Amino acid sequence: GVDDLLAELKGEDGLILTITSAQRDSGGFVTVSGEIKNDGAEAVRVPIQTRGDETEITRHGDSLGGATLVDSSNKKRYYVLRDTDGRPLATTDMPRIKPGASVPVFMQFPSPPDKTAEVTFQLPTFASAPITISG
Repeated sequence: GVDDLLAELKGEDGLILTITSAQRDSGGFVTVSGEIKNDGAEAVRVPIQTRGDETEITRHGDSLGGATLVDSSNKKRYYVLRDTDGRPLATTDMPRIKPGASVPVFMQFPSPPDKTAEVTFQLPTFASAPITISG
């Protein structure tokens, strides 16, 4: 329900990224998940800028690999993790999203220190927002 909402970030062309969970797990990761909804009147693609500009990530095509978590108290920035092939551990190959439709998304980051719960989530072309890590 709405109570589960951590953040709602407005993007371009009516896109809205809703973050429903930021869960720390025992492996030292934080998985941020939610959905991108098209609140506009036209079918749109998620902007290509969301993949960031790191060569290793961009050669794998569209993704949410450009997302970052910023821990301002420790002045640290965390980038999306990658697998051994350099693919981002994040949603890739997103379809065109029809008006009113949404697609589930996720991104995995290295976990900030346990005492850090508040971070700022950033994704290119979307507004940034503070989120609270649980677990």
